[in-house]
Amino acid sequence: MTSLGRSKRLEGLGAGAGQRKVKKGEWNVSLPYSLEEIPYVAAALMIAFAVHEFAHAWVAYKFGDPTAQRQGRLTLNPIKHLDPLGTILIFIAGFGWARPVPVNRFMFKNPKLAGVLVSVAGPVSNLILVFLAFAIWYIFVMLGLAPGVPEFFLDFLNIFIGLNAMLFVFNLLPFPPLDGYRIIEDLAPADIRAKMTKYEAYGSIIFLILVITPLDQYTIQPVFYYLIPAVTDGIYNLFF
Repeated sequence: MTSLGRSKRLEGLGAGAGQRKVKKGEWNVSLPYSLEEIPYVAAALMIAFAVHEFAHAWVAYKFGDPTAQRQGRLTLNPIKHLDPLGTILIFIAGFGWARPVPVNRFMFKNPKLAGVLVSVAGPVSNLILVFLAFAIWYIFVMLGLAPGVPEFFLDFLNIFIGLNAMLFVFNLLPFPPLDGYRIIEDLAPADIRAKMTKYEAYGSIIFLILVITPLDQYTIQPVFYYLIPAVTDGIYNLFF
């Protein structure tokens, strides 16, 4: 995958008065990243992955499953959550994943509800991070602090927004082992769920083919191209 598409971007200096402002531009989620952007990507990635997997683990724990907690995954330490392949692919392909949190659905107090909420928690946590990033910038603007914000912080904020929006959209795709697939699995009747489990391995292979071959430009990339800007632009418009 060569690109995630483009959306608006937090900009630096306004015209005329020389005051810094936020205007509709582009949130740069095009890849590959430049060498200058890699430190920002790495920092944003550690936060995004850690919060995403912690959210899964925390909700599972609250519903009675201590599996992740016992394995040291109920933590915001990003090292505990990084998946080598998923992390590398973020830099070279534009999509990726963390190491899935272990979940034992048999320990849930309310299996169907808990299963859905555990799966939803990860993507929603990334959406919340996008919202918080815009909220931070909005506070800077409202307090008149925007002109003094260093350019590197703006660069980080843009990448942080783009990556978290990508993870929100990507993880809701209905393919195993993504969260979108788990949500459908938990909502499906028992007989359909059994069939899904039987063919899950094949679904994972098909998904990888769709995202790492030229087929991505007809499948995954169009989804990213439209949905990532929809997410970022929608939240942007809540503030500005």
